Parts: sequence; structure tokens; C-alpha cells
Amino acid sequence: MTKGLSGAGDQRRSQLLRGVLDLCLLSLIAERPRYGFEFAEALAGSGMELVSDGSIYPLLARMERAGLVSSYRAPSPSGGAPRKYYRLTEAGRTELGGGRADWQAFAGAVGRILTGTESTGDSTP
Repeated sequence: MTKGLSGAGDQRRSQLLRGVLDLCLLSLIAERPRYGFEFAEALAGSGMELVSDGSIYPLLARMERAGLVSSYRAPSPSGGAPRKYYRLTEAGRTELGGGRADWQAFAGAVGRILTGTESTGDSTP
């Protein structure tokens, strides 16, 4: 039974994350330019280990096509193949600012509902 509950919790977290993963990536890029693997590491380090490379790379490509990020290649410090780094564009900074405001309003509203007092079962108006 615990396994089922955990699965339902993972599914809920996955659905919640789907709506804000782009903002999370933009925010990480705003800190500094990053390459693909660094996104997965940073997300996992923040408790979002459910995010896979299969979600990150297509989203980065969509954000690049939308003009929110740009990319460049730089040599790998370990001597391997060059890495593709992403950095914010001005449009990306604008999108991140608006997205942060939207998230704060949304999270505040949900928080007020979820932390409200529980119903006593009295349905009298």
C-alpha cells in the first residue's frame, strides 16, 4: 500500500513540475550559463530528482527556438567533446520575471487553500 501511495505522490509531483519546469530551467540559467548534465544535477539537488534528461533537452530546444535562451559550445574541462551551454536572452529574462510573478501568485493562492482550516462537516450556510 505504501508503494501505491508513493507512486501517486510521484505522479502528482511530476504533474506539478511539468507546468513549471521551463521556469526552473530559466532560473538556473539566470544564475550562470549551464550545460545539459548540470541541469539534472541542480534539479536533483533541489529535490526534483524526478526530472529526466528526456524532459530537459527537448524543453531547452523549444526555449531556444522561442528565443528565450541561446547556446554556444565550449571545450570540456576534462578534455572530452565540447559542451553545449545555454544562456538567457533578453526575452528569457523577461519571461522569467513574468513567470516568477505568476508562480508567486499561484503558489500563494494554493497555499492559502491547502493550509486553511479543515471543514467541520457542518454544511449549514
